[in-house]
Amino acid sequence: MPRILRTRASRSDYDEIWSYLAVRDLNAADRLIDQFDATLEVIASTPRMGRKVEELAPNLRSFPVGNYLIFYRPLEDGMQLIRLLHEARDITPEYFAEE
Repeated sequence: MPRILRTRASRSDYDEIWSYLAVRDLNAADRLIDQFDATLEVIASTPRMGRKVEELAPNLRSFPVGNYLIFYRPLEDGMQLIRLLHEARDITPEYFAEE
């Protein structure tokens, strides 16, 4: 089974997204997190499937899930989840400075 490594920032993103949505709709928050998890499994199996976004950070890729973007780095045996960010944000290299 391919592995998925998670940065501290990505864990914080998960928590913030779930908390924000859960206030409005707990079931929707849970469904989105499940969708993230399922997508991570697919990406870990085929880590080069996302779009290169090296203008943000070296060896970085992104993959959309709903209104969110999964940012990750491919690994030999899976992926490293870097961040989960809403697509409406002005996403700049500063989001990836403290990995």
